[in-house]
Amino acid sequence: MVGPGPGPGPGMAGRLLLVALLVALLAAAERELRFKPPPPPPGEAPVRLFTEPELARYDGQQEGQPIYLAVKGVVFDVTSGKEFYGKGAPYNALVGKDSTRGVAKMSLDPADLTHDITGLTQEELKSLDDIFNNVYKAKYPIVGYTSRRILNEDGSPNLDFKPEDQPHFNIRDEF
Repeated sequence: MVGPGPGPGPGMAGRLLLVALLVALLAAAERELRFKPPPPPPGEAPVRLFTEPELARYDGQQEGQPIYLAVKGVVFDVTSGKEFYGKGAPYNALVGKDSTRGVAKMSLDPADLTHDITGLTQEELKSLDDIFNNVYKAKYPIVGYTSRRILNEDGSPNLDFKPEDQPHFNIRDEF
């Protein structure tokens, strides 16, 4: 009886090549994991302070870039709601800025797309709180705060700012 013996043959060479390839892939994966810290778990991502020009970069106009919206000085990542906030979407006018007044008034008028809540009615302020808590804080991760929330116009720290003195502010709810 003639046939392949127990020695190396074409089948054995293929298996050795496959094992070598797997070892190389595992080594590369281990190096990648060793030198790259894992991303923070959802909800634990570090938050940052956004100036108006920085926040404007996240206006939903560039494909593949996150979409950010600020309400009450809190910056939310609304990318998961791209169909509402992305380029050409119905609420795209709200993103890339602090649109607190527009959210309170349920308005997309450019004059209302501001942080300024001066002159809002009690009903509009209640609507703002409801939407802030039940829509934005409930659905979207907080990625930062607007610099206006804690800095003066000239960029100096607002020494009078105390989170605990802000209306409806609970430090545990912010993170």
